Amino acid sequence: MFADTAATALMTLLVTVGPVEVASVFAMLTTSANEGVRRQLAVRACLIGGAVLLIFALSGNQLLYALHVGIPAFRAAGGVLLLSRARDMVFAPHAGLAPLTHGEQREAAGHTDIVVFPLAIPLIAGPGTMTAIVLLAGRARTWVDLASIIVALLVALAVTLSALLSAGRLIRLLGVSGVNVVARVSGIILAALAMQFVFDALLEIGLFH
Repeated sequence: MFADTAATALMTLLVTVGPVEVASVFAMLTTSANEGVRRQLAVRACLIGGAVLLIFALSGNQLLYALHVGIPAFRAAGGVLLLSRARDMVFAPHAGLAPLTHGEQREAAGHTDIVVFPLAIPLIAGPGTMTAIVLLAGRARTWVDLASIIVALLVALAVTLSALLSAGRLIRLLGVSGVNVVARVSGIILAALAMQFVFDALLEIGLFH
């Protein structure tokens, strides 16, 4: 059970974060930085983004309760949000700063410290990833389940950090076309996961038997 929950959580987090896409943005924003600076930026961004996601994992359900929002409602809304993100990943043109909006691209280009924005938020801890981590935590029935989700989060952050640290080599290896292929395949997987969240919500309210 621990392994199954962790595997599902890890797959969900990897496709919502998109380490390769984040690395492509990181490579473009740090072209003039030396290796030591890039390493420091990557580590700080993953720590901050991970801290935000951990807070959402541990307190997201309590926040929903305080707002009088039921888990099925959030699960359905989250599924729709993730489906929208998946559609963008599959059909939107990908190039360079594609994971960011045009406004975010302009703002990111003018930042000297890119750790919090745009790396930690919204690239690592974006709306889709925050939604996913709350939905995953909402599925947890025991502390073991929650622990497996946190382990999956740590692994996803480690993969993202590795992608950032090797961003230059990774992008040269994959090229623009390779990055686009990874993004589109991830989008298809995310679409399936999003629909599963919607189906779970419908089952929970008794619409399907």
